[in-house]
Amino acid sequence: MTDAAPAIELHASLAADEQRAIRAMLVAAQQADGVEALGEAPVAALGAASPAVTHVLARRGNATVGYASILPGRDGEPAMVELVVAPDARRRGIGTALARQALAAAGDESRVWAHGDLPAAQAMAERLGLVPRRELLQLRRDVGPANPLPALPTRDDIVLRTYAGHGDDAEILRVNNAAFDWHPEQGGWTAAQIGERTGADWFDPAGLFLAFDAGRPETLLGFHWTKVHGPALGEVYIVGVDPAAQGRGLGRLLTLAGLQHLAHRVPTVNLYVEGDNTAALHTYENLGFTRYRADVAYGPR
Repeated sequence: MTDAAPAIELHASLAADEQRAIRAMLVAAQQADGVEALGEAPVAALGAASPAVTHVLARRGNATVGYASILPGRDGEPAMVELVVAPDARRRGIGTALARQALAAAGDESRVWAHGDLPAAQAMAERLGLVPRRELLQLRRDVGPANPLPALPTRDDIVLRTYAGHGDDAEILRVNNAAFDWHPEQGGWTAAQIGERTGADWFDPAGLFLAFDAGRPETLLGFHWTKVHGPALGEVYIVGVDPAAQGRGLGRLLTLAGLQHLAHRVPTVNLYVEGDNTAALHTYENLGFTRYRADVAYGPR
């Protein structure tokens, strides 16, 4: 005997009690799976009342047992679905029903993220006839004394400094959007998104490195934004280089500057990189990073 199908509801916004229930579900799921169920963007959108965000709830009676977020794609990119099912409500078809309804609402060519690409997510994708369409790798490196970093090279042609305040924001935004014009999440940022991050509790201006041409000190060439998640883990959050400055070794220089900063604060550093970004993978592997896990976006064949 199988359980009755859950009731699936679509909402443009979530009440405060629903937000709390979903956040509690996310905590329980991470404890059960060892990996977060939702990424940064859908978690930030839980409290949003934007018509661009669709919240999908799976209910059994009065209990919310599953949640999916639908975020629209940018510039013709497919919409992205991310979902979570309460650990004590799994293996009852809730995830498959939730994903099927969310993908239908998101439209043709939409995709669903599987963080960690766990066996249950792979099985669900197979049931829905989905195949891997994008791979986001997480790499890690020990930065403790037993695994020392290379020395930071001296560059007469580059001025390297840290964030000096909101006067730097316009150049960071310009370089970010030029460097990631191809990227469905990182590209197309606005000043508000820069301000949201510089105003976050985790933001440390000493961990945002900016590289300028020594001959044109007003023009940013690239930046490395680091992030500390706690006493045990730091992150190469964003490394962006202006396409016009490619070929000058800025990616390695900026990454190394940030790693040396993080090495005084945490024992381990992680980063995310697209599985097909050969140049970035080469840089990171040469700096001692190795594969830790993969997140996979599944979509139609």
